[in-house]
Amino acid sequence: MTQADNNRPGGDNTDDAAVVTVLHVCQNYSKTEVLHDVSLEIRRGEIVALIGPSGSGKTTLVSAIMGMLAPQSGSVQVLGARMPNRMLLGSIGYMAQNDALYTDLTALENLRFFGTVLSMSKQQLRAAIPQVAGVVGLAKDLHTKVGNFSGGMKRRLSLAISMISNPPILILDEPTVGIDPELRRQIWTELRRLAGEGKTILLTTHVMEDAQQSDRLIMIRDGMNIAEGTPDEVVEQFSAPTLEDAFIAAGKGQDAHHSNH
Repeated sequence: MTQADNNRPGGDNTDDAAVVTVLHVCQNYSKTEVLHDVSLEIRRGEIVALIGPSGSGKTTLVSAIMGMLAPQSGSVQVLGARMPNRMLLGSIGYMAQNDALYTDLTALENLRFFGTVLSMSKQQLRAAIPQVAGVVGLAKDLHTKVGNFSGGMKRRLSLAISMISNPPILILDEPTVGIDPELRRQIWTELRRLAGEGKTILLTTHVMEDAQQSDRLIMIRDGMNIAEGTPDEVVEQFSAPTLEDAFIAAGKGQDAHHSNH
C-alpha cells in the first residue's frame, strides 16, 4: 500500500485530485432536456458506477466525459484538461454499449488493430494481448472470427480492447450485460486490481450487482443526479432494505419534488 492509499479518501495530496470533474452540465436534444445540471467528481483509483434506467442520460453523460460531445452548458475536465480534447483520447479506455468490432477479423486481429490505432508497438502488443484475453476468458478464442462470437463473447472482447493500452481511465458502458456470473466475478476482480494500481474506472449499469460492487455510485434519473455515495450510504440515506429499493425511493422523491413545483 502506498502512502497515497493511506491518505484516501480526503487528504490533499496530488493523488487525491479529481481525475474527472463534471460541473453543472446541461444537454438538450431539440426540446428534450437530457442532462440537467449534473455535477460529479471521480478520483484516482476509484470505481464509480453510474446507475439509472435506459434513457436516463447515462450514455450522454459518458459521451460528454469522453469528449465526444461538447456540453451545451457547464464543463467537463479529465486529467486536468477541459474536454473535448483529442490529445486525451489515448488516456481513456472506452467500452461502448454497442460492440464496435470487425466481425470478419479474428479476436486477435481486432486486438492488434485497436492496439495499433493507440500507437502500441508490436512488442507492447505481444505482452498485452495474452494478459487482457486471459482476464476476459478469451485466450482460447483468439483465432476465431468475431462473426462467430456470441453476444457475451463480443462484450468480453470489447472489454479487452478497452484495457489493451493500459490507460489510466476506463469508461465502460454496461460492461457486464450478457456475461455469465462466474466471468462477471472474474472481471470485477480485475477491475479492483486495476483500481488498486491507481486506475480510475467509471461504469454505467442498470445491474444492481455491479452497482453494489462499486466504491461509489451515482444514481441518474431523468437527466439528474438523484443520489450519490457508497452503496451502503445510499441504502441508509433512503432507509431502504436493498439498493434497488433505494433507487425506487430516490425516483419517487424526485417525482414528488417535480409535482410540488
